[in-house]
Amino acid sequence: MRNLAMLLQMASPALPVGAFAYSQGIERAVEDGLIRNAEEAKRWILDVLDGPMTHWEAPVWLRVHRAVLLGDDASVEHWNERFVASRETSEVRAETLQMGASLAAWACELGLDVGPTLRTVPELSFTAGFAACAAAAGIGEDEGVLAYVWSWIENQVTAAIKAVPLGQMAAQRLLLAAHLPVSEAVATAIRLDDDALCSAAPGLALACARHETQYSRLFRS
Repeated sequence: MRNLAMLLQMASPALPVGAFAYSQGIERAVEDGLIRNAEEAKRWILDVLDGPMTHWEAPVWLRVHRAVLLGDDASVEHWNERFVASRETSEVRAETLQMGASLAAWACELGLDVGPTLRTVPELSFTAGFAACAAAAGIGEDEGVLAYVWSWIENQVTAAIKAVPLGQMAAQRLLLAAHLPVSEAVATAIRLDDDALCSAAPGLALACARHETQYSRLFRS
């Protein structure tokens, strides 16, 4: 039960890493008329889930988690560097580094023993930091990566609530509709080998890039 409680704490929107400040392209997609209602918000979020989240972010999370358990710091740094390099815009790169640094500070403040992993990586991504903290807390990879993906889904829905805007019940229906796709995404991510990984999502990258110059913004750039 202790591990479950820690997992819930790490996946909570209350985790003080600043995830609420970013929309990852949603705000720009709303500005451009690509997301106008709950159904279009669901399609956008689930498309990203089925693309880079399933085929890149979750697999990288898993590889870092496994490397931490093996004490393989070189692999941790390798996958963290590849993840940071995959961020297509300055906005999403700044996001993962800011959240990674905040997560490392959180782990240090709470006395979570993550060994040298979080202290030696010069530019820590949130993905690698989350995986390292989960491994240090004794959280298994299946449960940990599910929590990581779910926390992303929840933040995306929260962004849609503010930007579209969506009502609370529409948001809850969207979260309910994500249950099966999230489980399928995790199952796929677990069985992917290195050669099958892919982070390409041109539409998402363009939305994030265009958000950086959007005149009026609720979310951070």
